[in-house]
Amino acid sequence: MNLSQLKPPPGQKHKKQRIGQGMGTGRGKYSGRGAKGAKSISGYSRMRGFEGGQMPLHRRLPKRGFTNIFKKEYAILNIGKLETLEGDNFEPANLLELGVIRKLKDGLKVLGTGELKRKIVVKAHVFSESARKKIETAGGTAEVIQ
Repeated sequence: MNLSQLKPPPGQKHKKQRIGQGMGTGRGKYSGRGAKGAKSISGYSRMRGFEGGQMPLHRRLPKRGFTNIFKKEYAILNIGKLETLEGDNFEPANLLELGVIRKLKDGLKVLGTGELKRKIVVKAHVFSESARKKIETAGGTAEVIQ
């Protein structure tokens, strides 16, 4: 047997029913859409979440919470990652170039996860307390950019 000789079993495949091909086909005139109403016309599209006239789920559920439109989105970097990188001066521009951070939104935030065993200079917009402590105990400096 060959892959090119495989065929579906007889009766599995059916020819697609073509609608709007005249009264003799049984699918002519209104083409199965009925006479009137929104769904009978071309270009009809149902709204997302439409439930047949029943109040949709997104309107039944209560609105909750609050979204702060002034929230700052920082690019996050851990101390452990800085340990693996070459060099001793790190700032947002060259970290972006190295591909350590994907994009700089409202600034760079350095967090204290991981170990640091060498002296480095880090420039960032925000430092966590543990990150600042680890950098300074290793003999480095943590400079805040405005």
